[in-house]
Amino acid sequence: MKSNLLKADARLSLVGVCFFLLIFAGCQTVPVQTEQAAVATQPPPVATPDIIPEPVKKEWLTVNSPTPSIQVFGWWWHTHYWRDLDLVNEMGFSWVKQRFAWREIEVAEGQYNWDVADYIVDTAEHKNIQMIALVDYPPRWLMQHPEAENGPPIDFAEYGRFCHDLAAKYKGRIRAYQVWNEPNLAREWGDQPPQPREYAKLLQACYTGIKEADPNAIVISAPLAPTGTESALAMPDEKYLIEVYKAGAQPYFDMLGLNAPGYKAPPTVSSADIAADPNLGGHRWAGFRHVEDMRNIQLTYDDPAKQIAILEMGWTSDPVNQDYRWFRVSEEQKAEYLVDAYMWANENWQPWIGFMNMIYIADPDWSRTDEEFWWAITDGAYPEAGLRPAYYALQEMSLE
Repeated sequence: MKSNLLKADARLSLVGVCFFLLIFAGCQTVPVQTEQAAVATQPPPVATPDIIPEPVKKEWLTVNSPTPSIQVFGWWWHTHYWRDLDLVNEMGFSWVKQRFAWREIEVAEGQYNWDVADYIVDTAEHKNIQMIALVDYPPRWLMQHPEAENGPPIDFAEYGRFCHDLAAKYKGRIRAYQVWNEPNLAREWGDQPPQPREYAKLLQACYTGIKEADPNAIVISAPLAPTGTESALAMPDEKYLIEVYKAGAQPYFDMLGLNAPGYKAPPTVSSADIAADPNLGGHRWAGFRHVEDMRNIQLTYDDPAKQIAILEMGWTSDPVNQDYRWFRVSEEQKAEYLVDAYMWANENWQPWIGFMNMIYIADPDWSRTDEEFWWAITDGAYPEAGLRPAYYALQEMSLE
């Protein structure tokens, strides 16, 4: 029987747009600066770390700038997963992102079932595809708030143990790990107010575990949901990132994870222009180039050598769900915007942009009433994939 967790996989990983109408009115913004100006004008970090940092590295693990990737859903759909990796190859991509839910592997205390994970890794390896593994969803007996769908464990050392064991099991085969998803939203943090300093400790535990098992694995910090809202439900992504840096987390990730949905605007439109136009959202975070605002924070905290990994990017064509219809684009516009996003990064964000992971090769469980369906570039139907215009446009894309 299929797990409810994996059936809800994409709903719990989308970039916070499920909260869009709720949080839109409370958004705050931070001006975009050049990288040079950011370093010169921003205050230094507050020296009150919650964790004891190891010596800061001068070199961090990197990938080609940019490296295209796409999220897939292979955990329960084995034939579908085989087909979808073929689609990824035929599109010209060589990286995918796949969730490895802790509770689906540690099925009883101290007891691992690697069968599905083995199939996921073996198949990707057979298809010559590299993988970003998203690691979250603790077993409920280890959760601080087991009634929640996702949330932090009681003991962060247990998460570090699992990260270590996963990296040891697939040493040299899983190349990159995403440490949690959107912890600036309460729904990803046990339905409790976000706690960036606690996330920094969680990140430290997982990083340490992974690096002890596989020093060459890339560790990526959790991407943040773009928002300006500060409430019990969410924390502004800019503020959250600042607090993570202040907590002393800088030595404990190789790449800075971000999410970058496009909403209504084309990817080349600046955050300032989006903030000035209510028809485009009226807030700096409501566009693809909000990544540049977050890069400025990275520079402020003297972290220029790390690449940024965009872990969710895309546009929706949703004509059904009211919360998403105002920023829907056509399938043809989606195709154009996705290619333009890669081209913008290729021309303007080198060498600091790393992974650019888009959403999605669709889960075949989705129907046209599901909002996730409309972010995808395939229809997900079995056995035919139902390729949309974006798939063909990306197939023709060249970043050389």
